[in-house]
Amino acid sequence: MLLSFDAKQKLKLSVRRNKEYLSKYLLEEERVVGAMLDSKKLVPEGEGRYKYTVTSFKVFQLDINPVVSIAVENKNGILKMSALESELDGLGIIDDFNLILKANLEATDIGLEGEALLGVTVSQPPLLKLVPKKILESTGHSVLNGILLGIKSRVQKQLVKDFLSWCESNKI
Repeated sequence: MLLSFDAKQKLKLSVRRNKEYLSKYLLEEERVVGAMLDSKKLVPEGEGRYKYTVTSFKVFQLDINPVVSIAVENKNGILKMSALESELDGLGIIDDFNLILKANLEATDIGLEGEALLGVTVSQPPLLKLVPKKILESTGHSVLNGILLGIKSRVQKQLVKDFLSWCESNKI
């Protein structure tokens, strides 16, 4: 049985100091991605590509460890991220795991605005065959929403701090 769940988050972040330089800052791809995600779990794999080990989590006594290859590009002043490949450790052999990531971040008159969609499609693991599909999908939705809220919180704290540090180092 195929399970499918997703979560969405929007971001509106006011930046008071030096906001006119936000577009230029967003061009610092590796720096920005490292500030948005946990840089200790992020491995650059060439221009515009990163491997990211999502924070491990426990669902119904199973340790889940997603690893995602992410493409990042800056088009017309908008930083866009999308998942290229994904794998899942912790549920045994699962061939049909698919993770969807579509996110963007843009400099605006108020500061930064963005949106992220995180989705998963996966077959029901044999260990969870007795758990009803609705419960698994509800749990999956909650887990994905928690991941996005964690990233949003990190962006709200770490990204602005890193932007101000970048401004200082560039004597802006």
